[in-house]
Amino acid sequence: MNLRFRADFGPACAIREACSIAALVFLSWSVSTSTPNPSTIYTTEITIMVNAPKAITMGPDAWNDGRSKSRVANYTAFWEKDAEHDGDVHKANRVENYQDVINGYYDGATELYEYGWGQSFHFSRFYRGEAFAQSLARHEHYLSSMMKLKPGMRVLDVGCGVGGPAREIAIFSGAHVIGVNNNDFQIGRAQRYTQKAGLSSQVEFVKGDFMSLSEQFGEGTFDAVYAIEATVHAPTWEGVYGEILKVLKPGGIVSMPFSSKAAINLFVQFGVYEWCMTDAWDPSNPVHKEIAHGIEVGDGIPEMRTIQQARQALKTVGFKILHEEDLAARPDEIPWYYPLEGDIRKAQTAWDYLTVWRMSWSGKLITQTAVRILETVGFVPKGTFSIGEALKTASIALVRGGQEKASDSLFEQHLSY
Repeated sequence: MNLRFRADFGPACAIREACSIAALVFLSWSVSTSTPNPSTIYTTEITIMVNAPKAITMGPDAWNDGRSKSRVANYTAFWEKDAEHDGDVHKANRVENYQDVINGYYDGATELYEYGWGQSFHFSRFYRGEAFAQSLARHEHYLSSMMKLKPGMRVLDVGCGVGGPAREIAIFSGAHVIGVNNNDFQIGRAQRYTQKAGLSSQVEFVKGDFMSLSEQFGEGTFDAVYAIEATVHAPTWEGVYGEILKVLKPGGIVSMPFSSKAAINLFVQFGVYEWCMTDAWDPSNPVHKEIAHGIEVGDGIPEMRTIQQARQALKTVGFKILHEEDLAARPDEIPWYYPLEGDIRKAQTAWDYLTVWRMSWSGKLITQTAVRILETVGFVPKGTFSIGEALKTASIALVRGGQEKASDSLFEQHLSY
Protein backbone atom coordinates (compact mmCIF):
# COMPACT_ATOMS: atom_id res chain seq x y z
CA MET A 1 0.00 0.00 0.00
CA ASN A 2 1.28 3.47 -0.87
CA LEU A 3 0.40 5.98 1.83
CA ARG A 4 0.12 9.35 0.06
CA PHE A 5 -0.19 12.69 1.84
CA ARG A 6 -1.28 15.69 -0.18
CA ALA A 7 -0.83 19.30 0.85
CA ASP A 8 -4.54 19.72 1.52
CA PHE A 9 -4.88 16.66 3.71
CA GLY A 10 -5.30 16.87 7.48
CA PRO A 11 -4.79 13.88 9.80
CA ALA A 12 -8.42 12.77 9.57
CA CYS A 13 -8.15 12.66 5.79
CA ALA A 14 -4.82 10.88 6.04
CA ILE A 15 -6.55 8.20 8.10
CA ARG A 16 -9.23 7.96 5.42
CA GLU A 17 -6.57 7.72 2.71
CA ALA A 18 -4.67 5.02 4.56
CA CYS A 19 -7.78 2.93 5.12
CA SER A 20 -9.61 3.40 1.83
CA ILE A 21 -7.85 0.79 -0.31
CA ALA A 22 -8.09 -1.93 2.33
CA ALA A 23 -11.71 -1.00 2.97
CA LEU A 24 -12.67 -1.35 -0.68
CA VAL A 25 -10.86 -4.68 -1.00
CA PHE A 26 -12.49 -6.02 2.16
CA LEU A 27 -15.94 -4.79 1.17
CA SER A 28 -15.73 -6.25 -2.33
CA TRP A 29 -14.94 -9.64 -0.80
CA SER A 30 -17.61 -9.33 1.89
CA VAL A 31 -20.39 -8.27 -0.45
CA SER A 32 -19.62 -11.15 -2.78
CA THR A 33 -19.78 -13.71 0.03
CA SER A 34 -22.75 -12.47 2.07
CA THR A 35 -26.31 -11.34 1.48
CA PRO A 36 -27.09 -7.98 3.07
CA ASN A 37 -30.49 -6.97 4.34
CA PRO A 38 -32.82 -5.54 1.68
CA SER A 39 -32.33 -1.80 1.51
CA THR A 40 -33.56 1.30 -0.22
CA ILE A 41 -30.83 3.44 -1.74
CA TYR A 42 -30.90 7.15 -0.94
CA THR A 43 -28.82 9.83 -2.62
CA THR A 44 -26.92 11.92 -0.10
CA GLU A 45 -24.60 14.83 -0.76
CA ILE A 46 -21.40 14.43 1.25
CA THR A 47 -19.06 17.37 1.84
CA ILE A 48 -15.60 16.61 3.21
CA MET A 49 -13.52 19.42 4.67
CA VAL A 50 -9.80 18.93 4.24
CA ASN A 51 -7.07 20.98 5.83
CA ALA A 52 -3.30 21.16 5.67
CA PRO A 53 -1.50 19.13 8.35
CA LYS A 54 -0.86 21.21 11.44
CA ALA A 55 2.76 21.61 12.46
CA ILE A 56 3.83 21.43 16.07
CA THR A 57 4.58 24.87 17.47
CA MET A 58 7.77 25.77 19.30
CA GLY A 59 5.85 25.86 22.59
CA PRO A 60 6.31 22.96 25.00
CA ASP A 61 2.74 21.67 24.94
CA ALA A 62 0.56 23.16 22.19
CA TRP A 63 -0.18 22.41 18.58
CA ASN A 64 -1.11 25.46 16.53
CA ASP A 65 -4.63 24.13 16.01
CA GLY A 66 -5.49 24.34 19.70
CA ARG A 67 -4.71 20.78 20.75
CA SER A 68 -2.57 20.03 23.79
CA LYS A 69 0.05 17.29 23.62
CA SER A 70 0.00 16.61 27.35
CA ARG A 71 -3.81 16.42 27.59
CA VAL A 72 -3.99 13.78 24.88
CA ALA A 73 -1.06 11.80 26.26
CA ASN A 74 -2.44 11.83 29.81
CA TYR A 75 -6.11 11.21 29.04
CA THR A 76 -6.33 7.51 29.89
CA ALA A 77 -4.47 8.07 33.18
CA PHE A 78 -7.73 9.36 34.67
CA TRP A 79 -9.12 5.80 34.70
CA GLU A 80 -8.14 2.44 36.10
CA LYS A 81 -8.19 -0.35 33.53
CA ASP A 82 -11.27 -2.06 34.95
CA ALA A 83 -14.38 -1.05 36.86
CA GLU A 84 -13.43 -3.10 39.92
CA HIS A 85 -10.45 -0.85 40.67
CA ASP A 86 -11.93 2.42 39.38
CA GLY A 87 -13.50 3.81 42.53
CA ASP A 88 -14.99 6.97 43.97
CA VAL A 89 -11.60 8.63 44.37
CA HIS A 90 -10.92 8.25 40.64
CA LYS A 91 -14.37 9.59 39.74
CA ALA A 92 -13.93 12.56 42.07
CA ASN A 93 -10.61 13.34 40.39
CA ARG A 94 -12.22 13.22 36.93
CA VAL A 95 -15.09 15.44 38.03
CA GLU A 96 -12.70 17.98 39.56
CA ASN A 97 -10.55 18.00 36.42
CA TYR A 98 -13.41 17.68 33.94
CA GLN A 99 -11.96 20.24 31.52
CA ASP A 100 -8.72 18.28 31.17
CA VAL A 101 -10.68 15.04 30.78
CA ILE A 102 -13.00 16.41 28.10
CA ASN A 103 -10.39 18.37 26.17
CA GLY A 104 -7.82 15.60 26.32
CA TYR A 105 -10.40 13.20 24.94
CA TYR A 106 -11.63 15.40 22.11
CA ASP A 107 -8.14 16.61 21.17
CA GLY A 108 -7.45 12.97 20.34
CA ALA A 109 -10.87 11.65 19.32
CA THR A 110 -12.37 14.39 17.15
CA GLU A 111 -10.74 13.34 13.87
CA LEU A 112 -11.49 9.69 14.62
CA TYR A 113 -15.14 10.65 15.15
CA GLU A 114 -15.25 12.53 11.87
CA TYR A 115 -13.61 9.65 10.00
CA GLY A 116 -15.88 6.99 11.47
CA TRP A 117 -19.14 8.81 12.19
CA GLY A 118 -19.30 12.19 10.44
CA GLN A 119 -19.79 15.70 11.81
CA SER A 120 -22.72 14.94 14.13
CA PHE A 121 -21.34 13.27 17.24
CA HIS A 122 -24.47 11.52 18.49
CA PHE A 123 -26.60 8.40 18.10
CA SER A 124 -30.08 8.08 16.62
CA ARG A 125 -32.90 5.67 15.89
CA PHE A 126 -33.09 3.83 12.56
CA TYR A 127 -35.85 2.78 10.21
CA ARG A 128 -35.42 -0.03 7.71
CA GLY A 129 -33.72 1.26 4.58
CA GLU A 130 -32.81 4.59 6.20
CA ALA A 131 -29.33 5.87 5.45
CA PHE A 132 -27.02 6.52 8.38
CA ALA A 133 -26.65 10.24 7.59
CA GLN A 134 -30.41 10.62 7.15
CA SER A 135 -31.03 9.05 10.54
CA LEU A 136 -28.71 11.53 12.25
CA ALA A 137 -30.39 14.46 10.48
CA ARG A 138 -33.88 13.21 11.32
CA HIS A 139 -32.89 12.94 14.98
CA GLU A 140 -31.85 16.61 14.91
CA HIS A 141 -34.99 17.66 13.02
CA TYR A 142 -37.17 15.88 15.58
CA LEU A 143 -35.64 17.84 18.45
CA SER A 144 -36.01 21.11 16.55
CA SER A 145 -39.64 20.34 15.72
CA MET A 146 -40.54 19.39 19.27
CA MET A 147 -38.98 22.63 20.51
CA LYS A 148 -40.79 24.64 17.80
CA LEU A 149 -37.61 26.42 16.75
CA LYS A 150 -38.28 28.99 14.03
CA PRO A 151 -36.78 31.95 12.15
CA GLY A 152 -35.96 34.93 14.33
CA MET A 153 -35.07 32.85 17.38
CA ARG A 154 -31.63 33.05 18.96
CA VAL A 155 -30.71 29.50 19.97
CA LEU A 156 -27.75 28.15 21.94
CA ASP A 157 -26.22 24.74 21.18
CA VAL A 158 -24.48 23.60 24.38
CA GLY A 159 -21.48 21.38 23.62
CA CYS A 160 -21.63 21.85 19.86
CA GLY A 161 -18.75 19.59 18.74
CA VAL A 162 -17.69 20.48 15.19
CA GLY A 163 -21.13 21.93 14.50
CA GLY A 164 -22.94 19.24 12.53
CA PRO A 165 -26.24 19.50 14.48
CA ALA A 166 -26.05 23.32 14.68
CA ARG A 167 -25.79 23.63 10.90
CA GLU A 168 -28.53 21.08 10.29
CA ILE A 169 -30.93 22.63 12.81
CA ALA A 170 -30.24 26.14 11.50
CA ILE A 171 -31.09 25.04 7.95
CA PHE A 172 -34.16 23.08 9.09
CA SER A 173 -35.63 25.68 11.46
CA GLY A 174 -34.35 28.99 10.12
CA ALA A 175 -33.20 29.96 13.62
CA HIS A 176 -29.88 31.65 14.37
CA VAL A 177 -27.74 29.11 16.22
CA ILE A 178 -24.74 29.84 18.41
CA GLY A 179 -22.62 26.84 19.37
CA VAL A 180 -20.52 26.90 22.52
CA ASN A 181 -17.68 24.50 23.16
CA ASN A 182 -14.62 24.49 25.40
CA ASN A 183 -12.34 22.77 22.88
CA ASP A 184 -10.28 25.08 20.64
CA PHE A 185 -9.62 22.36 18.08
CA GLN A 186 -13.33 21.64 17.57
CA ILE A 187 -14.27 25.32 17.47
CA GLY A 188 -11.77 25.94 14.69
CA ARG A 189 -13.08 23.02 12.65
CA ALA A 190 -16.72 24.03 13.26
CA GLN A 191 -16.02 27.54 11.97
CA ARG A 192 -14.28 26.27 8.83
CA TYR A 193 -17.03 23.76 8.03
CA THR A 194 -19.67 26.45 8.53
CA GLN A 195 -17.87 28.93 6.30
CA LYS A 196 -17.53 26.26 3.61
CA ALA A 197 -21.27 25.55 3.87
CA GLY A 198 -22.08 29.26 3.44
CA LEU A 199 -23.82 29.48 6.81
CA SER A 200 -21.55 31.89 8.69
CA SER A 201 -24.29 34.54 8.88
CA GLN A 202 -26.70 32.11 10.55
CA VAL A 203 -24.46 29.82 12.60
CA GLU A 204 -21.56 30.89 14.78
CA PHE A 205 -19.29 29.23 17.31
CA VAL A 206 -17.58 30.54 20.41
CA LYS A 207 -15.30 28.99 22.98
CA GLY A 208 -16.77 28.78 26.46
CA ASP A 209 -17.33 26.61 29.51
CA PHE A 210 -20.90 25.35 29.84
CA MET A 211 -20.52 25.63 33.61
CA SER A 212 -20.32 29.44 33.33
CA LEU A 213 -22.67 30.32 30.47
CA SER A 214 -24.26 33.27 32.26
CA GLU A 215 -20.86 34.90 32.78
CA GLN A 216 -20.09 34.64 29.08
CA PHE A 217 -23.44 35.45 27.49
CA GLY A 218 -25.34 37.24 30.25
CA GLU A 219 -28.67 36.22 31.74
CA GLY A 220 -31.81 36.03 29.63
CA THR A 221 -30.06 36.17 26.25
CA PHE A 222 -31.44 33.14 24.35
CA ASP A 223 -34.92 32.21 23.16
CA ALA A 224 -34.09 28.51 23.39
CA VAL A 225 -31.24 26.18 24.30
CA TYR A 226 -30.61 22.60 23.27
CA ALA A 227 -27.96 20.00 24.07
CA ILE A 228 -27.37 16.74 22.22
CA GLU A 229 -25.43 14.15 24.22
CA ALA A 230 -23.15 16.89 25.55
CA THR A 231 -24.12 17.74 29.12
CA VAL A 232 -23.16 14.21 30.16
CA HIS A 233 -19.61 15.61 30.24
CA ALA A 234 -20.51 18.16 32.94
CA PRO A 235 -19.10 17.69 36.47
CA THR A 236 -22.67 18.04 37.79
CA TRP A 237 -25.98 18.19 35.98
CA GLU A 238 -27.30 20.72 38.47
CA GLY A 239 -24.43 23.04 37.56
CA VAL A 240 -24.85 22.94 33.79
CA TYR A 241 -28.67 22.89 33.86
CA GLY A 242 -28.62 25.85 36.24
CA GLU A 243 -26.44 27.83 33.84
CA ILE A 244 -28.74 26.95 30.93
CA LEU A 245 -31.70 28.21 32.94
CA LYS A 246 -29.95 31.53 33.57
CA VAL A 247 -29.26 32.31 29.90
CA LEU A 248 -32.84 31.61 28.79
CA LYS A 249 -35.12 34.59 28.26
CA PRO A 250 -38.16 34.81 30.53
CA GLY A 251 -41.21 33.93 28.49
CA GLY A 252 -40.72 32.74 24.98
CA ILE A 253 -44.10 31.00 24.95
CA VAL A 254 -44.90 28.81 21.98
CA SER A 255 -47.98 26.85 21.04
CA MET A 256 -47.61 23.10 21.34
CA PRO A 257 -50.25 20.34 21.11
CA PHE A 258 -51.01 19.10 24.61
CA SER A 259 -53.90 16.76 23.84
CA SER A 260 -56.03 15.73 20.92
CA LYS A 261 -58.65 18.34 21.87
CA ALA A 262 -56.68 21.47 22.67
CA ALA A 263 -53.50 23.39 22.08
CA ILE A 264 -52.11 25.01 25.21
CA ASN A 265 -49.37 27.60 25.40
CA LEU A 266 -46.30 26.14 27.01
CA PHE A 267 -42.75 27.27 27.64
CA VAL A 268 -40.56 24.98 25.54
CA GLN A 269 -37.17 26.59 25.92
CA PHE A 270 -34.72 23.78 26.65
CA GLY A 271 -34.55 20.50 24.77
CA VAL A 272 -31.99 17.83 25.53
CA TYR A 273 -30.96 14.38 24.41
CA GLU A 274 -29.30 13.19 27.60
CA TRP A 275 -26.93 10.25 27.93
CA CYS A 276 -27.94 8.18 30.96
CA MET A 277 -27.90 4.81 32.57
CA THR A 278 -31.44 3.46 32.45
CA ASP A 279 -33.65 2.29 35.29
CA ALA A 280 -32.56 -1.26 34.40
CA TRP A 281 -28.95 -0.44 35.31
CA ASP A 282 -27.82 -2.07 38.55
CA PRO A 283 -24.57 -0.64 39.98
CA SER A 284 -24.15 -3.76 42.11
CA ASN A 285 -24.10 -5.92 38.98
CA PRO A 286 -20.45 -6.37 37.88
CA VAL A 287 -21.49 -6.58 34.22
CA HIS A 288 -23.49 -3.36 34.43
CA LYS A 289 -20.69 -1.64 36.32
CA GLU A 290 -18.19 -2.63 33.62
CA ILE A 291 -20.54 -1.30 30.94
CA ALA A 292 -20.66 2.11 32.61
CA HIS A 293 -16.88 2.11 33.05
CA GLY A 294 -16.32 1.26 29.37
CA ILE A 295 -18.61 4.08 28.25
CA GLU A 296 -16.88 6.55 30.55
CA VAL A 297 -13.30 5.82 29.53
CA GLY A 298 -14.17 5.44 25.84
CA ASP A 299 -16.28 8.59 25.55
CA GLY A 300 -14.59 11.14 27.79
CA ILE A 301 -17.29 11.08 30.47
CA PRO A 302 -16.17 11.78 34.05
CA GLU A 303 -19.09 9.84 35.53
CA MET A 304 -22.15 8.14 34.04
CA ARG A 305 -25.38 8.96 35.85
CA THR A 306 -28.95 7.68 35.79
CA ILE A 307 -32.16 8.90 34.20
CA GLN A 308 -33.53 9.56 37.67
CA GLN A 309 -30.55 11.78 38.47
CA ALA A 310 -31.10 13.78 35.28
CA ARG A 311 -34.77 14.21 36.06
CA GLN A 312 -34.10 15.31 39.62
CA ALA A 313 -31.33 17.74 38.61
CA LEU A 314 -33.65 19.51 36.17
CA LYS A 315 -36.34 19.90 38.80
CA THR A 316 -33.84 21.03 41.43
CA VAL A 317 -32.66 24.02 39.39
CA GLY A 318 -36.21 25.08 38.51
CA PHE A 319 -37.18 23.45 35.22
CA LYS A 320 -40.58 21.90 34.62
CA ILE A 321 -40.52 18.77 32.48
CA LEU A 322 -43.12 19.05 29.75
CA HIS A 323 -42.23 15.92 27.84
CA GLU A 324 -39.78 13.10 28.31
CA GLU A 325 -39.25 9.85 26.48
CA ASP A 326 -36.61 7.17 26.26
CA LEU A 327 -36.45 6.89 22.48
CA ALA A 328 -34.25 3.80 22.75
CA ALA A 329 -37.15 2.01 24.43
CA ARG A 330 -39.32 2.23 21.32
CA PRO A 331 -39.87 -1.18 19.70
CA ASP A 332 -37.62 -0.48 16.72
CA GLU A 333 -36.69 -3.30 14.38
CA ILE A 334 -33.18 -1.87 14.04
CA PRO A 335 -31.44 -0.92 17.31
CA TRP A 336 -29.80 2.48 17.74
CA TYR A 337 -26.42 0.84 18.30
CA TYR A 338 -26.41 -1.31 15.15
CA PRO A 339 -23.51 0.52 13.39
CA LEU A 340 -21.28 -0.19 16.39
CA GLU A 341 -21.79 -3.93 15.96
CA GLY A 342 -19.66 -3.77 12.82
CA ASP A 343 -21.79 -6.30 10.92
CA ILE A 344 -21.92 -5.10 7.31
CA ARG A 345 -24.80 -7.48 6.59
CA LYS A 346 -26.97 -5.10 8.62
CA ALA A 347 -26.02 -1.98 6.63
CA GLN A 348 -29.15 -0.22 5.41
CA THR A 349 -27.75 1.46 2.28
CA ALA A 350 -24.79 0.98 -0.04
CA TRP A 351 -22.84 3.90 1.46
CA ASP A 352 -23.44 2.54 4.96
CA TYR A 353 -21.40 -0.56 4.20
CA LEU A 354 -18.29 1.55 4.67
CA THR A 355 -19.61 3.24 7.83
CA VAL A 356 -20.45 -0.09 9.44
CA TRP A 357 -17.24 -1.73 8.23
CA ARG A 358 -15.19 0.92 10.04
CA MET A 359 -16.70 -0.45 13.28
CA SER A 360 -15.80 -4.06 12.46
CA TRP A 361 -12.70 -5.79 13.81
CA SER A 362 -10.90 -5.39 10.49
CA GLY A 363 -11.95 -1.76 10.14
CA LYS A 364 -10.72 -0.94 13.62
CA LEU A 365 -7.47 -2.79 13.00
CA ILE A 366 -6.72 -0.86 9.82
CA THR A 367 -7.77 2.46 11.34
CA GLN A 368 -5.62 1.96 14.42
CA THR A 369 -2.66 0.88 12.30
CA ALA A 370 -2.97 4.10 10.32
CA VAL A 371 -3.28 6.12 13.54
CA ARG A 372 -0.16 4.51 14.97
CA ILE A 373 1.79 5.45 11.84
CA LEU A 374 0.48 9.02 11.92
CA GLU A 375 1.32 9.30 15.60
CA THR A 376 4.84 8.00 14.98
CA VAL A 377 5.55 10.55 12.25
CA GLY A 378 3.97 13.40 14.24
CA PHE A 379 0.79 14.00 12.23
CA VAL A 380 -1.40 13.46 15.31
CA PRO A 381 -0.60 13.99 19.01
CA LYS A 382 0.99 11.24 21.06
CA GLY A 383 -1.79 9.40 22.85
CA THR A 384 -4.21 9.44 19.90
CA PHE A 385 -3.69 5.71 19.44
CA SER A 386 -4.58 5.08 23.10
CA ILE A 387 -7.74 7.13 22.72
CA GLY A 388 -8.57 5.05 19.64
CA GLU A 389 -8.22 1.94 21.79
CA ALA A 390 -10.54 3.54 24.35
CA LEU A 391 -13.08 4.15 21.58
CA LYS A 392 -12.99 0.44 20.80
CA THR A 393 -13.76 -0.25 24.46
CA ALA A 394 -16.66 2.20 24.31
CA SER A 395 -18.19 0.57 21.24
CA ILE A 396 -18.25 -2.81 22.97
CA ALA A 397 -19.73 -1.31 26.14
CA LEU A 398 -22.37 0.64 24.22
CA VAL A 399 -23.55 -2.40 22.30
CA ARG A 400 -23.69 -4.45 25.45
CA GLY A 401 -25.43 -1.64 27.33
CA GLY A 402 -28.02 -1.39 24.58
CA GLN A 403 -28.58 -5.13 24.54
CA GLU A 404 -28.90 -5.20 28.34
CA LYS A 405 -31.06 -2.05 28.17
CA ALA A 406 -28.77 -0.64 30.84
CA SER A 407 -27.69 2.50 28.99
CA ASP A 408 -28.78 4.75 26.15
CA SER A 409 -28.12 8.20 24.79
CA LEU A 410 -31.61 8.85 23.43
CA PHE A 411 -33.35 10.05 26.60
CA GLU A 412 -35.24 13.11 25.37
CA GLN A 413 -36.64 15.91 27.53
CA HIS A 414 -38.33 19.22 26.74
CA LEU A 415 -38.50 21.72 29.56
CA SER A 416 -39.68 25.11 30.70
CA TYR A 417 -39.36 27.30 33.75
